[in-house]
Amino acid sequence: MKKSLLALAVLGAFAGAASAQSSVTLFGIVDLNARYVKNGDVNVKSLGTDGINSSRLGFRGVEDLGGGLKAGFHLEAGLSPDVGGTGGGNGLSANVFFNRRSTVSLLGSFGEVRLGRDYAPSFWNLTVFDPFGTNGVGSFTNLITSSTSLLGSGAATLVRSNNSVGYFLPSGIGGIYGQAQIAAGEGVFGQKYAGGRIGYAAGPIDAAVAYGQTQILGDNKIKLFDIGGSYDFGVAKPMVQYVNIKSDNTGTTVIGANSGATVWLVGVVVPMGQGEIHATYDRYKGKDAFDGQKARQIALGYVYNLSKRTALYGTYSDIKNEGGTSFVVATPPSAVVDGKSRGAEVGLRHSF
Repeated sequence: MKKSLLALAVLGAFAGAASAQSSVTLFGIVDLNARYVKNGDVNVKSLGTDGINSSRLGFRGVEDLGGGLKAGFHLEAGLSPDVGGTGGGNGLSANVFFNRRSTVSLLGSFGEVRLGRDYAPSFWNLTVFDPFGTNGVGSFTNLITSSTSLLGSGAATLVRSNNSVGYFLPSGIGGIYGQAQIAAGEGVFGQKYAGGRIGYAAGPIDAAVAYGQTQILGDNKIKLFDIGGSYDFGVAKPMVQYVNIKSDNTGTTVIGANSGATVWLVGVVVPMGQGEIHATYDRYKGKDAFDGQKARQIALGYVYNLSKRTALYGTYSDIKNEGGTSFVVATPPSAVVDGKSRGAEVGLRHSF
């Protein structure tokens, strides 16, 4: 009997050691809101999602391999909590389960090597230096996307890349951070991607430069350059961002030869007790084949944190289109060329 108890104790010790060196976490966000959108003369009232954070369900884990080496994985599915849906598009299929991220990594003093479907480096500036985090009716990307393609180019890599290999610099190198990524097109135009991001964050300062290019037709590419920054004064955190998009396409897709656009943002986050005010002013201007196109967006929002995981929020956004643009704060209803787009949402977000 004593030997049996001793054996169980030893096995328990080994099990404890193994579990201490490995961990798996279940996490998620549920974000729902009452939304009103008016595009042109048509308006729609709906139950919307993702007003301040994207709804998701995920699993992530890490295993200590010893000698400072670790292995990790991250699987993350989008949620549509208004209808109980999961997953979404990935640029190749209309609905896959882990559409947000599905990666495996090797980590060490050298940094991190990451494989799979992941965020594109050129996307991070767009969201990090946007007071609305590229979510909801006030998102900065409202003036960058046309439907789901980057300015109608057919590129599926504005936010994420499939079949990617990425490298991240290690932490602790004087505030410098950065990453690089390549993604195989595997014979599908709009999927082949290469990009990188380098930045500096120390104290109240955070600034970064990012670049990404995607093959859209033959050897033609659409290129995105982004520089952004923020400074936390404590009483307010202003943010600025400048984006240059260029296509060298000579084919017959929506973007013609030598065309593109510049888009910029000036915004601020102002903490107020348990709440925060978010505000932005964004401008879009077309170039070359898009010359004469203009749009502006003004957005204002408030977030009240009931706890570290739960928040109430409200956002209002207004877009004015000129010269043939048709950007919207959300759909439905359908976009209207040179029409105004307005939207408001009041919602609740809970993370776990």
